[in-house]
Amino acid sequence: MTEWWRKGVIYQVYPRSYLDNNGDGIGDLSGVTQKLDYIASLGVDAIWLSPFFKSPMKDAGYDIEDYRAVDPTFGTLDDFRRLLDEAHKRNIKIVIDQVWAHTADTHAWFSESRQSKSNPKADWYYWRDAKPDGTAPNNWLSNFGGVAWSWDTRREQYYLHHYLSSQPKLNLRNPEVKAEIFDTARFWLELGVDGFRLDVLHQYLSDPELRDNPPRGDRALPNDLPASHTLTRQWREMDCNHPDIVDLAEDLRALCDEYPDKVLLAEVGGEDNEAEACKYVQTGKRLHLAYTFGLMQQQGRFDKALVYEIMNHVEGLVKDGWLCWATGNHDNMRVVSRWPNEGADPVVFARFALAIGLCLRGSFCMYQGEELGLPEAEVPYDLMQDPYGIAFYPEYRGRDGCRTPMPWIKSAKHAGFSDAAKTWLPVVEAQTERAVDVQDKDPESMLNFTRKFLAWRKQQPPISVGSFQFFETPDNVVGFVREHEGERISCIFNIQNAAVTLPIAGKLDPISQQAQHGNGQLSLGGYGFAFIKE
Repeated sequence: MTEWWRKGVIYQVYPRSYLDNNGDGIGDLSGVTQKLDYIASLGVDAIWLSPFFKSPMKDAGYDIEDYRAVDPTFGTLDDFRRLLDEAHKRNIKIVIDQVWAHTADTHAWFSESRQSKSNPKADWYYWRDAKPDGTAPNNWLSNFGGVAWSWDTRREQYYLHHYLSSQPKLNLRNPEVKAEIFDTARFWLELGVDGFRLDVLHQYLSDPELRDNPPRGDRALPNDLPASHTLTRQWREMDCNHPDIVDLAEDLRALCDEYPDKVLLAEVGGEDNEAEACKYVQTGKRLHLAYTFGLMQQQGRFDKALVYEIMNHVEGLVKDGWLCWATGNHDNMRVVSRWPNEGADPVVFARFALAIGLCLRGSFCMYQGEELGLPEAEVPYDLMQDPYGIAFYPEYRGRDGCRTPMPWIKSAKHAGFSDAAKTWLPVVEAQTERAVDVQDKDPESMLNFTRKFLAWRKQQPPISVGSFQFFETPDNVVGFVREHEGERISCIFNIQNAAVTLPIAGKLDPISQQAQHGNGQLSLGGYGFAFIKE
């Protein structure tokens, strides 16, 4: 076992928005295959591929109708096989999204389950009788707004859904459901995938007694929800992160370990993201990796106190486990628009945001477009696709702004993403200006910095696998030491758009940015960072 994932940088590809090869305005699997040389040039270790399975697409593919079929929007199973084969030729691993907490309501399992209370799949989902007054079984609320229960007239019962009403929650406590899901995992592992990203692991199992969530009271708001969300009124104690999920995680790991060199990467949310994520990666018998929302704060907070708070919390809990950091993904505003930057140069700030995430102790997920420093797109309401954003507009604009198509060629139609008359989400000028072809030929671009930085990281064992320890720094400066087998690298990040000087001995690595070092003094420009080797 190489444990490649410990040093790994995983590049998330959102297929709908990567490259459209068939001219329908939506990205597809053959488009991803066509861009594998580009992905390889970044120096990443693996691709995390967002869902491409058969789906009614009410939630952009996170509502799955058939776990083993490719949706025609994205191509065919042979297209996926070709993508997998071509990626492996380039030493790129493929990790695919698995959405096992719920299905689409068009899935054959749910169609059968809702027919009666006695059919073979009657207990494959969470069905419950109404209270005597006809209201829902408990007070749980949906992540997408409103009550988490919908009434079904055929069974005359409520069914549970943590997201859209068209995404009924699977009952993974039912041994038949668990066996079917594990068979699905084996199907893809036998096909040759290198692992799974587990969508919303924290909602695989809920309280079996369906007890109410207590009111939040004066507890702090969760960082994975917009403040206007009704769910922020509850303390999410009963509907997610049930202790039994740990046992399920161990069973999944045992299955995965039947196949060499695979990885399980979990998305973990809830009241304390970091604590929950650490719990699922302990002992070597649970999951390999989990990522959290700590660096993807919905409220856009990013400061020295946050970094220290998160890392000290994690270092006290993670023990022999390993986390995967992320500063952006398909569910969150793009990092260069989300983190406050005090009017900094966009390229300087994009370099800073990527570098600090890549230097924390753990692996890293990089979302497509972060290598270009793409800002959040402004998507007009009449062009929005995200049901979450539409429900909470205008206080919260949803996830469309981070999902717009990749800009490949500045001067081409739809920036080279598609030849269609219209793309599924618009291509916006603010992103087109940062197109790949423009940055590719500029040695000082964000794209070429990303390539250099990832190549540098691979050659620095202290950064990729070393220990982590903060050291004292001035206000608005984050400093920590990464150490491995006697080799030490001091990492210093200036979290402000103003210059700062601090005393530190050693040799400045050239990969540093906005940094000068001499006579034991380090000077950093706004959002500059430095690596000092002893």
